[in-house]
This record gives sequence, C-alpha cells and structure tokens, in this order.
Amino acid sequence: MEYMSQEGYDKLVAELHQLESVELPQVRDAIAEARDKGDLSENFEYHAAKREQARLLSRIRFKQRVLEHARVIDKARLHTDGVGLLSRVEMTNMANNSRMTYTVVSPHEANLREGKISIKSPIAQALLGKKTGETVQVRVPAGMLNLRIESIQL
Repeated sequence: MEYMSQEGYDKLVAELHQLESVELPQVRDAIAEARDKGDLSENFEYHAAKREQARLLSRIRFKQRVLEHARVIDKARLHTDGVGLLSRVEMTNMANNSRMTYTVVSPHEANLREGKISIKSPIAQALLGKKTGETVQVRVPAGMLNLRIESIQL
C-alpha cells in the first residue's frame, strides 16, 4: 500500500488519463500508418511505433498498479509533533549553517525541484519521528550530514 497526498493522487490520475486518451491513440495511429506502407520486416517506422506502444502500455500498467494500491492521507489526522509523511521540515545543515526546507512525500510524488523528498530517501528516513530542535546524523553519498530540525509543519 502506498500512502500519498490528494495532490499526488490527482496528478497520477491526470498522467494516466493523458497516457490512455492522448498518447496511446497517437501511437496506434502511427502503427496503422506505418503498416499501410507495406513490407513490415524492413519497416523502421512500424518497429519504432511498436516499441513506443510497448513502452506506453508498460507505463500505463505501472500507474494503474500504483493507483490501485494508493491510499490518500487525510491531513487533518496528521500530527505536527514529529516528522512523518507530508510533513514540511525546515532544517539547518550544521556544517555550513545553510537552511533547507523539504516536504516528506511518497516515492511517486518526490521532486527535488519542488522541495519534495521521498520518504524512502536517507534524509527522510533519518528525520522520521524526530521533533523540533533535535539533531540527526544522515549518511548520504557525499558523507555524513548533521541536520538540526528547526520547524515541522503540515
């Protein structure tokens, strides 16, 4: 079971709809057009379109499985006393006193540009259950990080 925000769920539904209603029909049209050109054994367009169709069908099945097992979290039932899923955490890197803010989300919603880190990431794993003011050590590929939690919000 995958827990996620309503926003993340809606985004996955929209992506699935886009794949099924727009991209898949375009690929099917490309296959039909390539098939009309004759000999399929040496028809590059046909083979490329079939590969694209297989890739799209695989992505559609993956997104369907994720949505099938997804559970939307009610933010009203979450607590801000400790870091958990959908917590917005402001923290300070003790080595250089730089501040950063991340929201802990499901792996399917993670997007570093938006400040969303996966709950399965090393930083999120180290932060889970911690409270404001606590310092945590995190092993990341670049070495060890010492982070102090400044605030936790929903």
